[in-house]
Amino acid sequence: MIKLNIMYFSPTSTTKKVLEEIGKQLFEKSDIEIGEVIDFTLPKQRLNGQSFNSNDILLIGIPVYAGRVPNILLSYLNTIKGDKTLVIPVVVYGNRHYDDALIEFNDILTLNGFKVIAGGAFIGEHSFSKILAKDRPDGKDLSIGRDFADMISKKISEEDFAKIEVKGNRPYRPYYMPKNKDDKPVDIRKVKPKTNDNCIDCKLCAEVCPMGSISYDDVSKMIGICIKCCACVKFCPTEAKFFDDSDYIRHKRELEEQCGVRREPEVFVI
Repeated sequence: MIKLNIMYFSPTSTTKKVLEEIGKQLFEKSDIEIGEVIDFTLPKQRLNGQSFNSNDILLIGIPVYAGRVPNILLSYLNTIKGDKTLVIPVVVYGNRHYDDALIEFNDILTLNGFKVIAGGAFIGEHSFSKILAKDRPDGKDLSIGRDFADMISKKISEEDFAKIEVKGNRPYRPYYMPKNKDDKPVDIRKVKPKTNDNCIDCKLCAEVCPMGSISYDDVSKMIGICIKCCACVKFCPTEAKFFDDSDYIRHKRELEEQCGVRREPEVFVI
Protein backbone atom coordinates (compact mmCIF):
# COMPACT_ATOMS: atom_id res chain seq x y z
CA MET A 1 0.00 0.00 0.00
CA ILE A 2 1.33 3.44 -0.97
CA LYS A 3 1.46 5.89 1.94
CA LEU A 4 1.04 9.65 1.52
CA ASN A 5 3.02 11.86 3.89
CA ILE A 6 2.58 15.63 4.14
CA MET A 7 5.22 18.13 5.27
CA TYR A 8 5.07 21.91 5.37
CA PHE A 9 6.68 25.09 6.71
CA SER A 10 3.85 27.59 7.16
CA PRO A 11 4.30 30.50 9.60
CA THR A 12 0.99 32.21 8.64
CA SER A 13 -0.85 28.98 7.66
CA THR A 14 -1.26 29.72 3.93
CA THR A 15 1.02 26.88 2.79
CA LYS A 16 -0.63 24.57 5.32
CA LYS A 17 -4.07 25.38 3.91
CA VAL A 18 -3.02 24.61 0.33
CA LEU A 19 -1.37 21.31 1.24
CA GLU A 20 -4.25 20.18 3.43
CA GLU A 21 -6.66 20.67 0.52
CA ILE A 22 -4.46 18.81 -1.96
CA GLY A 23 -3.81 16.02 0.54
CA LYS A 24 -7.48 15.63 1.44
CA GLN A 25 -8.43 15.25 -2.22
CA LEU A 26 -5.63 12.74 -2.83
CA PHE A 27 -6.87 10.59 0.06
CA GLU A 28 -10.43 10.71 -1.25
CA LYS A 29 -9.61 9.96 -4.89
CA SER A 30 -6.73 7.49 -4.53
CA ASP A 31 -6.09 4.09 -3.00
CA ILE A 32 -3.53 5.65 -0.66
CA GLU A 33 -2.85 5.04 3.00
CA ILE A 34 -2.57 8.01 5.35
CA GLY A 35 0.99 8.55 6.51
CA GLU A 36 2.57 11.24 8.66
CA VAL A 37 1.72 14.93 8.73
CA ILE A 38 4.86 16.84 9.68
CA ASP A 39 4.68 20.56 10.41
CA PHE A 40 8.28 21.81 10.50
CA THR A 41 7.43 25.47 11.07
CA LEU A 42 8.78 25.77 14.63
CA PRO A 43 12.45 25.26 15.58
CA LYS A 44 11.81 22.18 17.75
CA GLN A 45 10.17 20.52 14.74
CA ARG A 46 13.36 20.92 12.68
CA LEU A 47 15.72 19.18 15.09
CA ASN A 48 15.58 15.84 13.29
CA GLY A 49 15.53 14.94 9.64
CA GLN A 50 13.06 12.62 7.93
CA SER A 51 13.54 9.57 5.73
CA PHE A 52 11.09 8.05 3.29
CA ASN A 53 11.15 4.84 1.27
CA SER A 54 9.99 3.71 -2.14
CA ASN A 55 6.47 2.94 -0.85
CA ASP A 56 5.98 6.52 0.28
CA ILE A 57 4.70 9.60 -1.48
CA LEU A 58 5.68 12.96 -0.03
CA LEU A 59 3.62 16.13 -0.53
CA ILE A 60 5.81 18.95 0.73
CA GLY A 61 5.25 22.71 0.77
CA ILE A 62 7.19 25.86 1.60
CA PRO A 63 6.66 29.60 1.12
CA VAL A 64 8.68 31.59 -1.41
CA TYR A 65 11.06 34.17 0.06
CA ALA A 66 12.48 36.74 -2.36
CA GLY A 67 11.85 34.43 -5.31
CA ARG A 68 13.75 31.46 -3.89
CA VAL A 69 13.60 28.65 -1.36
CA PRO A 70 14.04 30.37 2.04
CA ASN A 71 17.76 30.19 2.81
CA ILE A 72 17.04 29.46 6.48
CA LEU A 73 15.43 26.17 5.38
CA LEU A 74 18.23 24.90 3.17
CA SER A 75 20.07 22.96 5.88
CA TYR A 76 16.91 21.31 7.16
CA LEU A 77 15.61 20.43 3.69
CA ASN A 78 18.85 18.57 3.06
CA THR A 79 18.10 16.30 6.04
CA ILE A 80 14.91 15.05 4.33
CA LYS A 81 15.96 11.93 2.43
CA GLY A 82 14.17 9.74 -0.05
CA ASP A 83 14.85 6.33 -1.58
CA LYS A 84 13.32 6.69 -5.03
CA THR A 85 10.42 8.24 -3.17
CA LEU A 86 7.73 9.98 -5.20
CA VAL A 87 7.44 13.63 -4.24
CA ILE A 88 5.18 16.60 -5.02
CA PRO A 89 6.82 19.96 -4.17
CA VAL A 90 4.54 22.98 -3.74
CA VAL A 91 5.61 26.60 -3.25
CA VAL A 92 3.33 29.40 -2.06
CA TYR A 93 4.04 33.05 -2.86
CA GLY A 94 2.45 36.42 -2.17
CA ASN A 95 1.31 37.34 -5.71
CA ARG A 96 4.58 38.94 -6.89
CA HIS A 97 6.24 35.88 -8.48
CA TYR A 98 7.75 32.57 -7.44
CA ASP A 99 10.77 33.15 -9.73
CA ASP A 100 13.17 30.19 -9.25
CA ALA A 101 11.76 28.79 -6.01
CA LEU A 102 9.99 25.80 -7.53
CA ILE A 103 12.85 24.66 -9.74
CA GLU A 104 15.27 25.08 -6.82
CA PHE A 105 12.98 23.06 -4.55
CA ASN A 106 12.68 20.43 -7.29
CA ASP A 107 16.48 20.18 -7.54
CA ILE A 108 16.99 19.90 -3.76
CA LEU A 109 14.54 17.03 -3.51
CA THR A 110 15.96 15.25 -6.57
CA LEU A 111 19.47 15.40 -5.13
CA ASN A 112 18.16 13.95 -1.87
CA GLY A 113 16.80 10.78 -3.46
CA PHE A 114 13.27 11.80 -4.47
CA LYS A 115 11.51 11.48 -7.80
CA VAL A 116 9.42 14.55 -8.61
CA ILE A 117 6.13 13.52 -10.25
CA ALA A 118 4.30 16.86 -10.05
CA GLY A 119 4.78 20.38 -8.73
CA GLY A 120 2.78 23.48 -8.07
CA ALA A 121 3.03 27.20 -7.33
CA PHE A 122 0.09 28.62 -5.39
CA ILE A 123 -0.73 32.05 -3.99
CA GLY A 124 -1.22 33.03 -0.36
CA GLU A 125 -1.76 36.38 1.33
CA HIS A 126 1.59 38.17 1.30
CA SER A 127 3.36 37.97 4.63
CA PHE A 128 4.11 41.71 4.62
CA SER A 129 0.60 42.82 3.80
CA LYS A 130 -3.05 42.43 4.75
CA ILE A 131 -4.28 43.58 1.33
CA LEU A 132 -1.92 41.93 -1.19
CA ALA A 133 -3.52 38.59 -2.15
CA LYS A 134 -5.88 39.15 0.78
CA ASP A 135 -7.49 35.98 2.17
CA ARG A 136 -5.73 33.72 -0.32
CA PRO A 137 -5.66 30.85 -0.86
CA ASP A 138 -9.35 31.36 -1.55
CA GLY A 139 -12.07 29.12 -2.93
CA LYS A 140 -10.78 29.32 -6.50
CA ASP A 141 -7.23 28.47 -5.42
CA LEU A 142 -8.40 25.49 -3.40
CA SER A 143 -10.52 24.27 -6.30
CA ILE A 144 -7.40 24.31 -8.49
CA GLY A 145 -5.63 22.42 -5.70
CA ARG A 146 -8.30 19.71 -5.82
CA ASP A 147 -8.02 19.47 -9.61
CA PHE A 148 -4.24 19.21 -9.19
CA ALA A 149 -4.75 16.33 -6.75
CA ASP A 150 -7.03 14.58 -9.25
CA MET A 151 -4.34 14.81 -11.94
CA ILE A 152 -1.75 13.43 -9.53
CA SER A 153 -4.10 10.61 -8.53
CA LYS A 154 -4.55 9.66 -12.19
CA LYS A 155 -0.80 9.70 -12.71
CA ILE A 156 -0.27 7.43 -9.70
CA SER A 157 -2.97 4.97 -10.79
CA GLU A 158 -1.39 4.73 -14.23
CA GLU A 159 2.10 4.45 -12.73
CA ASP A 160 3.19 7.22 -15.06
CA PHE A 161 6.22 8.62 -13.28
CA ALA A 162 7.97 10.35 -16.14
CA LYS A 163 10.18 13.25 -15.16
CA ILE A 164 8.41 16.60 -15.21
CA GLU A 165 9.74 20.06 -16.01
CA VAL A 166 8.86 23.11 -13.94
CA LYS A 167 9.45 26.78 -14.65
CA GLY A 168 12.59 28.51 -13.48
CA ASN A 169 16.19 29.32 -14.28
CA ARG A 170 19.45 27.48 -13.77
CA PRO A 171 21.62 28.95 -12.43
CA TYR A 172 19.05 30.41 -10.06
CA ARG A 173 18.62 34.14 -9.99
CA PRO A 174 19.83 35.94 -6.84
CA TYR A 175 17.35 36.49 -4.04
CA TYR A 176 15.12 39.41 -4.98
CA MET A 177 16.19 42.68 -3.35
CA PRO A 178 13.97 45.77 -3.04
CA LYS A 179 15.27 49.21 -3.95
CA ASN A 180 15.18 52.50 -2.10
CA LYS A 181 13.96 55.85 -3.42
CA ASP A 182 17.31 56.33 -5.18
CA ASP A 183 16.81 53.04 -7.05
CA LYS A 184 19.60 51.32 -5.13
CA PRO A 185 19.20 47.79 -3.70
CA VAL A 186 18.54 47.67 0.05
CA ASP A 187 18.99 44.80 2.47
CA ILE A 188 16.07 44.47 4.87
CA ARG A 189 17.20 41.18 6.41
CA LYS A 190 18.22 42.84 9.69
CA VAL A 191 14.93 44.71 10.10
CA LYS A 192 13.02 43.51 13.17
CA PRO A 193 9.48 44.07 14.44
CA LYS A 194 8.69 46.55 17.19
CA THR A 195 6.15 46.25 19.99
CA ASN A 196 3.72 49.02 21.00
CA ASP A 197 1.70 49.67 24.14
CA ASN A 198 -1.18 47.49 22.94
CA CYS A 199 0.80 44.43 24.04
CA ILE A 200 -1.00 42.34 26.68
CA ASP A 201 1.93 39.93 27.12
CA CYS A 202 -0.10 36.94 25.89
CA LYS A 203 3.14 35.36 24.57
CA LEU A 204 1.48 34.29 21.32
CA CYS A 205 4.11 36.05 19.20
CA ALA A 206 6.90 34.13 20.95
CA GLU A 207 5.02 30.87 20.47
CA VAL A 208 4.46 31.28 16.72
CA CYS A 209 7.87 32.67 15.73
CA PRO A 210 9.42 30.04 13.42
CA MET A 211 12.93 31.06 14.42
CA GLY A 212 12.31 31.16 18.18
CA SER A 213 13.59 34.72 18.06
CA ILE A 214 11.09 36.49 20.32
CA SER A 215 11.94 36.36 24.02
CA TYR A 216 9.27 34.57 26.01
CA ASP A 217 10.25 36.54 29.13
CA ASP A 218 10.07 39.90 27.36
CA VAL A 219 8.25 39.72 24.03
CA SER A 220 9.48 43.17 23.04
CA LYS A 221 13.00 41.75 22.73
CA MET A 222 14.41 39.86 19.74
CA ILE A 223 16.95 37.20 20.64
CA GLY A 224 17.56 35.90 17.13
CA ILE A 225 17.04 36.61 13.44
CA CYS A 226 13.80 37.78 11.87
CA ILE A 227 12.82 36.26 8.52
CA LYS A 228 9.89 38.68 7.93
CA CYS A 229 7.31 35.90 7.93
CA CYS A 230 5.16 38.34 9.93
CA ALA A 231 3.49 35.59 11.97
CA CYS A 232 3.93 37.75 15.07
CA VAL A 233 2.23 40.68 13.32
CA LYS A 234 -0.64 38.72 11.79
CA PHE A 235 -1.48 36.61 14.83
CA CYS A 236 -1.20 39.34 17.48
CA PRO A 237 -4.71 39.81 18.95
CA THR A 238 -4.10 43.48 19.81
CA GLU A 239 -2.01 44.60 16.78
CA ALA A 240 0.93 45.26 19.05
CA LYS A 241 3.62 44.07 16.63
CA PHE A 242 4.67 46.26 13.69
CA PHE A 243 7.55 47.26 11.42
CA ASP A 244 8.62 50.88 11.09
CA ASP A 245 11.80 50.65 8.99
CA SER A 246 11.45 53.07 6.07
CA ASP A 247 12.95 50.73 3.46
CA TYR A 248 10.69 47.88 4.61
CA ILE A 249 7.59 50.12 4.48
CA ARG A 250 8.56 51.41 1.03
CA HIS A 251 8.97 47.86 -0.24
CA LYS A 252 5.64 46.80 1.26
CA ARG A 253 3.81 49.69 -0.40
CA GLU A 254 5.56 49.01 -3.70
CA LEU A 255 4.42 45.39 -3.64
CA GLU A 256 0.86 46.42 -2.85
CA GLU A 257 0.81 49.00 -5.66
CA GLN A 258 2.63 47.02 -8.36
CA CYS A 259 1.55 43.43 -7.72
CA GLY A 260 -2.17 43.80 -7.25
CA VAL A 261 -3.23 42.03 -10.48
CA ARG A 262 -4.41 38.59 -9.45
CA ARG A 263 -2.05 35.74 -10.32
CA GLU A 264 -3.36 32.20 -10.58
CA PRO A 265 -1.79 28.93 -9.41
CA GLU A 266 0.39 27.03 -11.84
CA VAL A 267 0.64 23.25 -11.73
CA PHE A 268 3.02 20.88 -13.48
CA VAL A 269 1.98 17.27 -13.83
CA ILE A 270 2.79 16.16 -17.39
